[in-house]
Amino acid sequence: MSGDRDDAQRTGAARPRRPGGTRTALAALSGLIAGFCALAVAELAAALVRPEAGPVTAVGSAVIDRTPPAVRDFAVQNFGTSDKLVLQLGILVLLAFLAMAIGVLALRHRRMGSAAVLVLGLVGAVAAAGRPEGVPADALPSVVGAAVAVAVLYLLAGRLAPPPRPAPAAGERDEGADGGFDRRGFVVAATVTATASAGAGLLGRRLASSVQAGASASRRTLVLPAPRSAAPALPPGADLRIRGLSPFITPNKDFYRVDTALVVPRVDAGSWRLRIHGRGVARPVTVGLRDLLHREVVERDITLACVSNEVGGPLVGNARWLGVRLADLLSDAGVRPPSKGGPADQIVARSVDGMTIGTPVEAVMDGRDAMLAFGMNGEPLPFEHGFPVRMVVPGLYGYVSACKWIEDIELTTFAAYDAYWVRRGWAQQAPVKTESRIDTPRQFASPKPGIVPVAGMAWAQHRGISRVEVRVDGGKWHTARLAAADTRDTWRQWVWEWPATSGRHTLEVRATDGTGATQTGARAGTVPSGATGWHSVVIDVP
Repeated sequence: MSGDRDDAQRTGAARPRRPGGTRTALAALSGLIAGFCALAVAELAAALVRPEAGPVTAVGSAVIDRTPPAVRDFAVQNFGTSDKLVLQLGILVLLAFLAMAIGVLALRHRRMGSAAVLVLGLVGAVAAAGRPEGVPADALPSVVGAAVAVAVLYLLAGRLAPPPRPAPAAGERDEGADGGFDRRGFVVAATVTATASAGAGLLGRRLASSVQAGASASRRTLVLPAPRSAAPALPPGADLRIRGLSPFITPNKDFYRVDTALVVPRVDAGSWRLRIHGRGVARPVTVGLRDLLHREVVERDITLACVSNEVGGPLVGNARWLGVRLADLLSDAGVRPPSKGGPADQIVARSVDGMTIGTPVEAVMDGRDAMLAFGMNGEPLPFEHGFPVRMVVPGLYGYVSACKWIEDIELTTFAAYDAYWVRRGWAQQAPVKTESRIDTPRQFASPKPGIVPVAGMAWAQHRGISRVEVRVDGGKWHTARLAAADTRDTWRQWVWEWPATSGRHTLEVRATDGTGATQTGARAGTVPSGATGWHSVVIDVP
């Protein structure tokens, strides 16, 4: 072995050199730059295809599609409406680490590094084109981005490769580890590619904004018609206006949002169409928004609730909706409910983003105010809540009724088709459970001894609330004072004057619905059909 080393030194043969710390760090940086270029160019391409085709959005949507119900529930409960932002940031962080690792790999094996980039591009392309609403063109942004990233990575890695040279003579310093590569060339190439990529990203955003401008203008110029059947006037005393208590009508900006759309669809109201077809549809129908505006318009106060709402949670809200009765549209198409001999028992509503929601035909056509809504609290639907048109069905959790950005209604059966959330372990049919919560005082509050108003909300849509009771430290139940009732499709405020004494106390609440059934105290999670149990808060009275 010693002789081999001596021979190599005498003949001047080059020895393999390991990359030093500087070159390794720059290689990681080159991977980041290549990744940045890929995302920027992909965003530009997605603006030409459609925003949902971008690789981060496509991969994020694929992750959501494959997330177990318990994990999704955890994300909603802990991050609320920020769950999508957290997911996207997580994907970006993961991509950053992968990009740095690929950059280091490309320093010694450029072809392997390029192959790794192409694999990531393939993942994005498959995720985009494989979505329920995906088309082959959706793969284009990921493919183009990966191709650009390969070129950039190959270029930058080449600038970091030192030229071959003989091993240093005895006593000479070997600067091959960090010296000898084209530093100036690397800096120039990195700066130019990063700048060009930033420009591509900005151009992509401008193009996307211009495409969405038409949708925004169609919402801004939409004039809502006066309802032919207006919502009943809110009875005096329906809103108790107690400090800390949720308002009776939830402002649009505060209304909960739970869906799978990483990019909020922006649909132009002028080009929007809804198709009604399927089993038992004697006359298939296609309507636009203008057609709906010329039908009988109704206005109703309806409370919506998410099945992912934990006991005492915030994923419930009440709004004044404006739209048309869905049952009237179905009747015009010749649809009959199962109770009248109709062959279909399920409505499958499809959104522009590929979401499918299954709703019982009977529930839509039994006389309740099931709507295709285009107005919310006196203004056109916000984009986040389904503009231009969404479904609203009193008495059912949103995942089996409240299809946003709706574009298709198919009549079928529950035996023939499982909608999106049913395929992921949630119940096929899910009427809203009787629920109540304490809004004030909040958990671990420290009110002074004396009379403390304990107030909150209770809901049992399409059954109404007839009684609310509160107890302290597991003692006897005290009947709370109910606010005036609006309709049986809305929540109801309540308050109980608690003579608070010093010490730590646990307050619990339960409600009884309009049928006389009292809310169960048995604790159950949200999966598969909604949480149960009594909401409680711990209070420290000094």
